Amino acid sequence: MLHKTRGIVFQVTNFGESSVVVKIYTELFGLQGFIVNSVRKKNAKVKQNVLHPLSLVDLVVYHKERKGLHRVAEVRSNPTLQNIPFHIVKNSVTLFLNEVLCKSIKEEEPNQQLFDFLFHSIQLLDLQSPMNNDFHLCFLVQLTKYLGFFPAENFSGEEKIFNLREGVFQSDIPGHMNYMDAVQSEIFASLLQSSLNFSAHLSVPLAQRRMLIEKILDYYRLHLTAFTEVKSLRVLEEVWS
Repeated sequence: MLHKTRGIVFQVTNFGESSVVVKIYTELFGLQGFIVNSVRKKNAKVKQNVLHPLSLVDLVVYHKERKGLHRVAEVRSNPTLQNIPFHIVKNSVTLFLNEVLCKSIKEEEPNQQLFDFLFHSIQLLDLQSPMNNDFHLCFLVQLTKYLGFFPAENFSGEEKIFNLREGVFQSDIPGHMNYMDAVQSEIFASLLQSSLNFSAHLSVPLAQRRMLIEKILDYYRLHLTAFTEVKSLRVLEEVWS
């Protein structure tokens, strides 16, 4: 049966001589795998440049319940990203966020709130001028709301150590290594307050920024099964340095 749905491209893998298998987070069905035939041919009906990481697309698909891979009848960009493909920093941020999403989202079921958050965040990144250098940090924090482990906003002069395992600020250092120290926790608390509208501007040294993002990714690893190393972080760090 044919269905029309919006989607966000997650992952593209070559299949056979000219086709690809595409993981797309769809509005109607959640994360799904699709075969797109002949996309790598010269006169392909579907152009491969439509299927970049985190491209926003309109789809017409053949979808059957309990089927591993589905087929695409039509796919087109909507809206077409104007800046991300040509902006080295935005492109690096997109690759990083795409890898995080591929490791975080596995559900083959619709989640309208998560879809809307992802769709609008990608649009915002594409259109932001100048780009917020802390966009990726705001995104990671806000994404935890939809994944079910948003941190408690209880930072204070007494509760100033963030416990990564428990997701709360507390007064004493926990009996394990999964925490942020007082300096990192204060920066993180500021990020929590300003991440909702992506307005964070953290005036901190590069070394502190790198430590903060490592701690946030540790937070993901502690709360998501099989969340492994995010390799594109190194590329992003090179761009920022």
